[in-house]
Amino acid sequence: MVELRCEAVRWVDDEPFPGIVEVQFTDAGGRRWSLIDKTPIFGGGMDLDSDSVYPVEVTVDCVVRECSGPPDNDGIVTVSTSPHGVATPDGCEEFTVRRDQIIR
Repeated sequence: MVELRCEAVRWVDDEPFPGIVEVQFTDAGGRRWSLIDKTPIFGGGMDLDSDSVYPVEVTVDCVVRECSGPPDNDGIVTVSTSPHGVATPDGCEEFTVRRDQIIR
């Protein structure tokens, strides 16, 4: 499993415990995506709360579906955020991102 670099941008709600946060990232095409879920889903998110100063760098677990381009950081990777059931509000869970957005 790998991790996708993201930013927690805002606190959404205190319920359900331990709270909900909105996380965003930009895909390889420049589109900005939002993921909204419980704070423990996002690596580095355990200490987030309504008083945190946003944005905060976090990660989300994902699996690589496909790699293309050169094997260095200029390549493109298609990932799925499905390992923990994380998806955008409209249900998207597969994204094409730059290789340098991935932590192995």
